[in-house]
Amino acid sequence: MTVPGRRRPTNVLANAPFRRLWTAMSVCSLGDWLNILALTALAGNLTRGDDYRVQSLAVGGVFIAKMLPAVLLGPLAGAFADRFDRRLTMFASDLARFAVVLSIPIIGSYQWIIVATLLVECVNLFWVPAKDATVPNLVPKDQLEAANRLNLLVTYGSAPVAALLFAALSVAGDTLRSLVPSLSGLDPTSVALALNALAYLVSAFLIFTLRDIPKRDGAISTPSVLKQVVEGWRFVGGDRLVRGLIIGMLGAFAAGGAVVGVAKIYVIALGGGDAAYGVVFGAVFVGMALGMFFGLRLLSELSRRRLFGLAITVAGLVLVAIALIHNLAIVVMLTVVLGACAGIAWIIGYTLIGLEVQDAMRGRTFSFLQSTARVTLLLVVAVANPLAALFGEHRFDAGELSYRFDGSNLVLLLGGALAVVVGFLALRHMDDRKGVPLSDDLIAAVRGERFRPEGGEDMPGLFIAFEGGEGSGKTTQSRMIAIWLRDQGYDVVQTREPGSTKVGMRLRAILLDAAERGLSPRAEALMYAADRSEHVEKVIRPALRRGAIVVCDRYVDSSLAYQGAGRALAPEDVAKVNSWATGGLLPHLTVLIDTPPSIGLTRLGGAADRIESEPLEFHERVRKEFRALAAANPERYLVVDGTLTPEQITRAIQDRVHEILPDPVPQEAEDATGTMPAIRD
Repeated sequence: MTVPGRRRPTNVLANAPFRRLWTAMSVCSLGDWLNILALTALAGNLTRGDDYRVQSLAVGGVFIAKMLPAVLLGPLAGAFADRFDRRLTMFASDLARFAVVLSIPIIGSYQWIIVATLLVECVNLFWVPAKDATVPNLVPKDQLEAANRLNLLVTYGSAPVAALLFAALSVAGDTLRSLVPSLSGLDPTSVALALNALAYLVSAFLIFTLRDIPKRDGAISTPSVLKQVVEGWRFVGGDRLVRGLIIGMLGAFAAGGAVVGVAKIYVIALGGGDAAYGVVFGAVFVGMALGMFFGLRLLSELSRRRLFGLAITVAGLVLVAIALIHNLAIVVMLTVVLGACAGIAWIIGYTLIGLEVQDAMRGRTFSFLQSTARVTLLLVVAVANPLAALFGEHRFDAGELSYRFDGSNLVLLLGGALAVVVGFLALRHMDDRKGVPLSDDLIAAVRGERFRPEGGEDMPGLFIAFEGGEGSGKTTQSRMIAIWLRDQGYDVVQTREPGSTKVGMRLRAILLDAAERGLSPRAEALMYAADRSEHVEKVIRPALRRGAIVVCDRYVDSSLAYQGAGRALAPEDVAKVNSWATGGLLPHLTVLIDTPPSIGLTRLGGAADRIESEPLEFHERVRKEFRALAAANPERYLVVDGTLTPEQITRAIQDRVHEILPDPVPQEAEDATGTMPAIRD
């Protein structure tokens, strides 16, 4: 008799060793954010009586000291840390961080702040690789993604918690000093640093009691950050969409770095103290969380590519407003909006890259992005504060009106201008709705609708298109869905491209003839558009006007993928030609059967036609473009794994189609014959 095995817990936190390590990471992340806030605040406070330039350089020095070790010594420390027991490495690192941080308020000099910051960051270089190498050994492979999500959650989610805690400590310190004169020397930053040191001590205890860390099974060396940047750019630089996404994300990151770099000095100039600094710092991350969770839902009908560029542009405009407005309360509210725009851009960028880049290259792309972001942040922070110090403080008087404009205002203004330019370039570079006014598209999205250029035409039918590469199974699935819909009593028109009209049949014979090897890419694109124009006019629109469901095997997205990416034609030109040919008609739902070409091409039977006989690289480009189109407009797309069984694929499509079916079945559809429509003139 076989005893059933214990069921593996679905929640990764049910894994006791990982839960203990995750708790240690949570405590450390909270301490790290408190460390940033307390050290920059302390640097500003120690130089409060000095010139504006001295304050700017003092705060900038802390940021440079925090980032310089990771850029210069990361590979060496990572390789060195691999040679030691990971548990003891993390335990010793936590104890070292505890001692160094605790010494900062005791010594209380700016010079020691810089030295201690360098020491803490050097120790971090041993702690982080040991932690990263330990996580995969504590959780099963199928739970590793969930574990990484939890790690990211505590890494960034603890930032607003630390900001609110720092603000609360500052307010409490100010209140105690006013009520108890003997506590006039109490510095809230010292209390924050003490809590920071305590967090490292708690982490050390948790790590020391973690006995289930396996012995290392090989070195995990970290390549040079600059080497990752150079090698990564060689890869992503050749992909137009990924290049645009990364430039946009780095531009937004640079603008955010300008905010972080001068935030403390700017808050002081506005008359705020440490509490206000903590609130402004936390507002950025609160806004990011709101943008990630709610921004995409509020504008669900807007193209993701357009929303990406628009979010960066709006973030730049908000940053310009922050630079020019001298009201602390308004600055806090605008900072939340700035964070929301950054959150929207970041989550869209990550999603599009995840869908656009092949699995084998995805890790390198994300590694490149993260490494470049660190270098960008270092350069921006290194330049921001010296630039603010160099510009100094100026006051402009016009009668009774007086306006102050200092170096922090200049840095924020330049950061905002940079974000506006990058956002505009991203919007122009990646726009997938050429010819549709952005204002009309945005207004419709706010209303929860998708703007259609010919939306005035009354077409009560439902339009479903099937897309995919060669051998993906889309033709089989479109036929199965058409049969399923007819069985439910709907009037269904099953059709295909090219070749569903008399003109289309002649064009299909030319387009797919393997002997027509000399057909130019532009001629090919125009012939497909001509077939599509005739198809829409003679088959699709009449069916939609009478309320039928049109199930089409291939549509506009095939031209964008095959002629745009496959033939390397300008995507905006292909989109413009097809938009004109179809009158802007788009499917209500596009089903993409995503099958790797290496699998799909093996499914083909008989002699290969002109498209099927293209090399594998051609079909890889086609697949990438299909995935990018789906990522840019996820509400209209259903992406199904083409390697699943046909039954699983059909069931997934039925579930999605069922959500958009008209209910009840139109009366005139009850008498539908269910036969495939004849070819039309």
